[in-house]
Amino acid sequence: MKVGGIAYRSIWVDDDARSVKIIDQTRLPFEFVTLRLQSLDAAAEAIASMQVRGAPLIGVTAAYGVCLQMRADPSDAALQAARKTLLATRPTGRNLRWALDAMGVALDATPPAERERRAYARAAELVEDDVRTCRAIGEHGLLLIEQAFERRGRRGSVHVLTHCNAGWLATVDWGTALAPIYCAHDRGIPLHVWVDETRPRNQGASLTAWELGQHGVPHTVIVDNAGGHLMQRGLVDLCITGSDRTTATGDVCNKIGTYLKALAARDNEVPFYVALPSSTIDWSIVDGAEIPIEERAASEVGVVKGRAADGGVVEVAILPPGSPVANHGFDVTPARLVTSLITERGICEASARGLAGLYPEPRAHG
Repeated sequence: MKVGGIAYRSIWVDDDARSVKIIDQTRLPFEFVTLRLQSLDAAAEAIASMQVRGAPLIGVTAAYGVCLQMRADPSDAALQAARKTLLATRPTGRNLRWALDAMGVALDATPPAERERRAYARAAELVEDDVRTCRAIGEHGLLLIEQAFERRGRRGSVHVLTHCNAGWLATVDWGTALAPIYCAHDRGIPLHVWVDETRPRNQGASLTAWELGQHGVPHTVIVDNAGGHLMQRGLVDLCITGSDRTTATGDVCNKIGTYLKALAARDNEVPFYVALPSSTIDWSIVDGAEIPIEERAASEVGVVKGRAADGGVVEVAILPPGSPVANHGFDVTPARLVTSLITERGICEASARGLAGLYPEPRAHG
């Protein structure tokens, strides 16, 4: 995607062919800053601190974290230590383990002297696979937006509500939930996106709104609790969100607040779609209650960042001193509330049967 007219991916290998560059997402939307990762610890910190975030991008960053470790020490012990360090950074998303498993398969069978070269080659394959996957999700999801436009009699704009950020900043490029929106916009379908602010970290307000603006997509930022009101008044044609982990039966785990949007959508007969790559599917889990829910720092709820009148970026406390905080990062939306899943292989029912129809070889993805 483009930033100021310049094409960027969210992660790339630097000119030295070894260091890894990322966009520091904690600095957006006020500053566009890139960082160079040169060690395993730097990659792990980038994931844990959410300088990179979004399940697919976390997975690719972890893969490059392994590359950086193999450059420093290609031994078996170092490989296992890298995997353990990276797995501990974010427990909820499926792609982290998926990417590390893919790197492990490639490197376990490779002699230590060849591991650095093989690691970078395998990580590059994961990068290109993610781009192809997200583009395919976009093309499949485009059909749903076209159908919504037809239901409107091809008049006015299609109004899409999304939650959190599942755009190119959450992947290598294109995104998952935003990929159909970008495809529709580029095809000339008039649309407008309702962007949930997505407390507590405001990924919608700070990231989704930023990248939609960069791409020229009409959008409006709303508070998290406004979605149901808009649906009641017929101002939402469809919802599309992403997923950090999806069960074999179609339950989806996404940013906290997604479940409430799905409930409002069901009550108002608004289609609720979830866009995801197959790497997000955890074939070992059949009940969303089994998904570990990350509990994050109280400071994310009690402190907000913004731009002051003098142009400086500041952080301010918003809670009474001493008030306790619970900060659950994700929730689970049961498959019964999901109209369809949008994957790189097509659109399917959110169910074991629907997923098996697209992925008849589930154990290969486990």
